[in-house]
Amino acid sequence: MSRPPKLALPMREGVSASALACPPGDWPLLLDFLAQRLSLVSRDDWAGRMAGGEVLGPQGQVLPPEAPYRAGQRIYYYRRVAHETPVPFEEQLVHVDELLVVADKPHFLSVTPKGRHVQQTLLTRLKRRLGLQDLTPVHRLDRETAGLTVFCVQPAHRDAYQRLFRERSVDKVYEAVAAAPPAGLELPLRYRSRLVEREGEAFMQMGEVPGEPNAETMIRCLRPLDAGRALYELRPLTGQKHQLRAQMCALGLPLAGDRIYPVLQPPREDFDEPLQLLARSIAFVDPVSGAPRAFRSERQLALASSSSA
Repeated sequence: MSRPPKLALPMREGVSASALACPPGDWPLLLDFLAQRLSLVSRDDWAGRMAGGEVLGPQGQVLPPEAPYRAGQRIYYYRRVAHETPVPFEEQLVHVDELLVVADKPHFLSVTPKGRHVQQTLLTRLKRRLGLQDLTPVHRLDRETAGLTVFCVQPAHRDAYQRLFRERSVDKVYEAVAAAPPAGLELPLRYRSRLVEREGEAFMQMGEVPGEPNAETMIRCLRPLDAGRALYELRPLTGQKHQLRAQMCALGLPLAGDRIYPVLQPPREDFDEPLQLLARSIAFVDPVSGAPRAFRSERQLALASSSSA
């Protein structure tokens, strides 16, 4: 017998309720289960959240810290981080209608809640700002990358928009700052290579290996910049993880401000020296309305403001 549908619970400060199924087990209290299953939150913190009405039962009722554990039920809780560092940059709304929201994301802002970031994410900010409970991103940008991000408003259309990105039916243009092209590198270039995730200490990186190419990017130099740098236009024709960063690094042109390529470094604890990568424009034929869609970011990369004479 299938479980009943999930409850349509209201958002709290832009955060939708997360659902959690309770498997068979011998936990005396629901609090014991939560402290073990979601151990990144301490038992005392879970007790405080339950006392504050942040954990709800199958009918949306508040479950207090002394609530017994009941296998087979579905519970709900609201994600939050106790001490979340505010990201001091604002997103810009580019487009809003009954089908889509397009936002211009700043550097250092994650798209969706994860780990240490819940309130300080683009999705939570937009839900809180627009009051759209079912808003969902249809693609992703890295936290370090700035620029255009597309969201679906209605759940019924989510797969249609996500399929556009899965099937590479979207024209995406990025801009990036890196060292000036070395002698012998002829641009524009259609660069193809095979990217795979690395193992060991460099697990966050993608590396090039021999074999059938699975990553393809059009690379063009737009103009020279000061300090031996240049501004590049990057058009990904495939969608591998870190594709632009990894391929530019493989060409000897790691992006300015990159803390993953060529050497993996700890994340910055401040907001200085952002990755010089911007999702400049995006275009596609709307799979629901059939209309052509085209959007452009008005942001500027910090290191692209100076040009060589």
